[in-house]
Amino acid sequence: MNLWGWIVLACVAAWALKFVGYLVPVRWMESARMNRVAGALTIGLLASLTTMNAVSAGQGIVLDARIGALLAAGVALALRLPFLAVVVLGALTAALLRLL
Repeated sequence: MNLWGWIVLACVAAWALKFVGYLVPVRWMESARMNRVAGALTIGLLASLTTMNAVSAGQGIVLDARIGALLAAGVALALRLPFLAVVVLGALTAALLRLL
């Protein structure tokens, strides 16, 4: 199969998955258990994406200024600083660590 075949197949699969979501009964989605599962999946996915972006470069693991920026942002979040301050502190930390 060529590239366009794979693209069409991916589009059909994405559409089918979204369509199946409309077929799920509403009472299943409104349960407390589903809310806990959805919350846990969201947090887990965000944490894994953040970790992978912080320590990966291509196929390898790299420990560089991104780790320091992530730690600074984590401390800022723990101190309950506004989101803009968290982003700015993370960026400043990364910039300062890259200067070293």
